[in-house]
Amino acid sequence: MLKSVIISTGSYLPKKIVTNDDLSKIVETSDEWISSRTGIKQRHISEEKETTSYMAAEAAKKAISKSGLTSRDIDLIIVATTTPDSTFPATACKVQDAIGAKNAAAFDLQAVCSGFLYGLSVADSMIKGGSFKNILIIGADKMSSVIDWKDRSTCVLFGDGAGAFIISSTDKDSSESGIISSRIQADGSLGKILCTSGGTGTTQTAGHIQMEGREVFKHAVQKMTSSMEDLLKTHNLTHADIDWIVPHQANIRIIELIAKKMNLPQDKIIAAIDKHANTSAASIPLAIDTAEAKFKKGDKILLTAAGGGFTWGSVLLVW
Repeated sequence: MLKSVIISTGSYLPKKIVTNDDLSKIVETSDEWISSRTGIKQRHISEEKETTSYMAAEAAKKAISKSGLTSRDIDLIIVATTTPDSTFPATACKVQDAIGAKNAAAFDLQAVCSGFLYGLSVADSMIKGGSFKNILIIGADKMSSVIDWKDRSTCVLFGDGAGAFIISSTDKDSSESGIISSRIQADGSLGKILCTSGGTGTTQTAGHIQMEGREVFKHAVQKMTSSMEDLLKTHNLTHADIDWIVPHQANIRIIELIAKKMNLPQDKIIAAIDKHANTSAASIPLAIDTAEAKFKKGDKILLTAAGGGFTWGSVLLVW
């Protein structure tokens, strides 16, 4: 029986850093106001050349260099993104060309902040089905391109970046590590609580992020927590069996509340929001790549995310 294991990770963050104090010069806000409500201290913002596909390719190159594989060993590329360079071709196709992965199929997947976990779930199923052997999954978003920099309720929350995993197939008996299972879900009736004001079918522009903050907070906490609880119940595990939770990096208050509800100490929750802000589909792989040294072989890890759509999901894996 085939299973999928994470063999390497990689990440890319734009060189430009915008602090809370920098933002206070362009919108009515302050470092205290932002950090006390969100936990964010800074975010990386892309320059013109740092497109979504550029960031994704850079993260992919780092993951490949750590994997022991070559780009030609990759047989599928999935890019989770809400901010593609263009309507088409797919960002994944641009990445394929940039890294020389001549043997890879490629497509994009859009589930906003849940996108990376959706991509991981799809890739895991494809490996277990025997269709592919080495899959590159990338979460990459240039959220600065859909921010209204005059709206202090949203412009302080987001940043740009990319994170990548390579997952490969292995025989179940040969390794205890790997992706155990996943849950991905959606509720389109909640689409309006987190969306953009534009799109090719409306204004012909991508528009700006619009968010009902309290509703997003409430649904994010409830849905991420229930999703993780479902996975634990399915595999006859308890909270005590989990070594780490890596949540979507949206708000430190959400992260702290999830830790409380899951009865885990805060030091078992990976949080990188202070340095990265909310990078949408990139947030979980960025957080993992940053904290990878903390994990040891055999650790049980829960990944969880929620985002526009409304989408949410969780992945249970053994490191």
